[in-house]
This record gives sequence, structure tokens and C-alpha cells, in this order.
Amino acid sequence: MSNKILVLGANGNVGQALVPLLLARGEQVKAASRSGKAVAGAEGVVFDYTRPETFAAAFDGVDRAYVMLPTGYVNVCALLLPVIEAAAARHVKVVLQSVLGVDADDAIPYRQVEIALEKSGTPHVILRPNWFADNFHTFWKAGIDHGSIALPAAGGKSSFIDVRDIAASAAAALGSARFDGRAFNLTGPEALGYAEAAALLSRVLGKPVEYQAIDDAAFIAALTGAGVARDYAAFLASIFHPVREGWTAVLSPDVETLTGEPPRSLETYACDHAPALGGSQV
Repeated sequence: MSNKILVLGANGNVGQALVPLLLARGEQVKAASRSGKAVAGAEGVVFDYTRPETFAAAFDGVDRAYVMLPTGYVNVCALLLPVIEAAAARHVKVVLQSVLGVDADDAIPYRQVEIALEKSGTPHVILRPNWFADNFHTFWKAGIDHGSIALPAAGGKSSFIDVRDIAASAAAALGSARFDGRAFNLTGPEALGYAEAAALLSRVLGKPVEYQAIDDAAFIAALTGAGVARDYAAFLASIFHPVREGWTAVLSPDVETLTGEPPRSLETYACDHAPALGGSQV
């Protein structure tokens, strides 16, 4: 009987937090990436969403899998549906990282992947995280370095979720059958607008950070000017529509339901990541 967990995107934001957490809990872990390099002491295995011939070796000997799509891809269904099929064919439990709010419309690609998983017959848990707090030291870091976060979010608020809480929720779902067959919305404990987030960062980092509300066209132009592919830049712009509409301000108790602990606040995230954010007083 296999007793091993496959973590896709093991060297990504969530994967880097999830793999050591699972190992600390005594789990055997296969860390999947395009390079196949070991991650945090876990066994490395080559996995490429665009190369189905890599699936068999990755799924060999595992009974559970954390499935997510890394940043940079827009063809959600084309890349994730074959992974779901491969897992279901081997009766591997899937914990799927989806996106908050996709259950509003079955036509949304991530919701179509969720539906395929629900119908697959394999054990599963769906996690729907809100906007990552960690975006501030990854995607928005260049702006913070220059004292400005320029985004097409208008005055919309988001309940930013710390990646560590996503990883802890995933570990709980992978480590127990009691959450199987359910979907969970992962949010932080409060909803903040980007102006409020910028003020918080200014206070924690000891340097001025302001929020500049821009339109989609300006956002896309800035991204493409930095070398981002236009289709992906347009996709990133499109996902700010729910923010502007207020849909990402929702608060959920699901992190605590899964982990037994309340989610971290954005202030806790900022304090813990002050060096990565470039704080002047760290």
C-alpha cells in the first residue's frame, strides 16, 4: 500500500512552504518540478504539465497529490484536466488548489476543473485561496522598492491569505480523510484595500509606500513593458475585476476549520517578511 504525497509546483510559493511542513509531520513526499531537483530533503521528480509522458513517474507510488497550476499559465483546463484524469485513473486522492469565487459560474475554467474532479470518483478536497499576501514581496516588490503599488483594483478590498496558511490547510487536507468531498475558501482574518495595505506596509517597513489606482490598459502596458507576455498580462488584469466589484472582501473561517488555528493577518505577514519586502527598519 503506497503512503506518499506528490506535491506539484514544489519549488513554488505554496510548495516551498508545504513540502517541509509535510516532512515535519512524518510524511513521505515527492517534490515535483520541471527540473526534478530535490526540495527541502524530499525526493525530487520531473513533472511538466505540457509533457504528459512525465505523469506516470510522478504518480508512481503515491496515494495523495497536491495539484495546482503555477504562475504564468492561462490554459487552465488544457493543463489541469489531464492531471486530474491521471490521478483518478490511479485512485490518487487530489487536494486541488483552485481560486476563490470560481463556484459562482460553472463556465469559469477553474470551476470546470473542480467539476471534473468532483465527478472523477477519486477522493478529493478543493481549496480556494484568496489573493496571496506574499504577492507583495513577489509580484509587487518592484513597485514597493520605488514606493508605489500601481494596480487596477480601484478601492476594492481583499482578505489577503498568507501562503503559510494555504500550506497548513493543504497539509491538513492531505493528512486526513475527514475533509474529503468538500471545498474550502481560504482567506485572511480581515479585508483591506490596497491603500490600507500600502499604509500598513509603510508603517511596518519604515518607508513610504503608496497605492496608485490605474486602469487595465496602463497595467497591461506596464507588464508587457517589463517583458510579460501580452496574453498573460491581460489575464492578470482581468482577475482584478472581482476585486473592484468587492467579491474578494469575503471572510471565511475555513483556515481555522482545517488547521485549528486562525489565519495570519497581513500585518503579521509584513512583519515576518520585512527583509524580503526591503524594510528600512528590520
